[in-house]
Amino acid sequence: MNRTPVNPWPWSLHVGYNQAEIVEGNKRQLICAGQTSVDAEGKPQHAGDMRQQIALALDNLEAVLEAAGMSLANVIRLNIATTDVDEALKNFDLMGMCFGPAGVAPPQTLLGVTRLALPELMFEIEATAAD
Repeated sequence: MNRTPVNPWPWSLHVGYNQAEIVEGNKRQLICAGQTSVDAEGKPQHAGDMRQQIALALDNLEAVLEAAGMSLANVIRLNIATTDVDEALKNFDLMGMCFGPAGVAPPQTLLGVTRLALPELMFEIEATAAD
């Protein structure tokens, strides 16, 4: 798979993502459901702790990718929803800690929402991946 960043402006690179990417030569595409801070039984974890919720949601995303034979390096698009944009952004260093070593800066959208599927949840991340 070949990825070509498209960035008519450099500002998004300073916060860790490309405006767009041209993806060519991929064989498979994986569409992931939104991953949240839940355990293996689907029970919410870390109520009220945005940082821990982001960390677990990212761990859960990695688990889904691994189950498909992929990794964070395969992620080509992210959609993120949070009940508190300011608090999520304070903890976005976790995103860089995951995606930086993978060598990717996938295009992403961050949305503030009133609530997520379960009231305790504050952060949800869905991904599209390809190889």
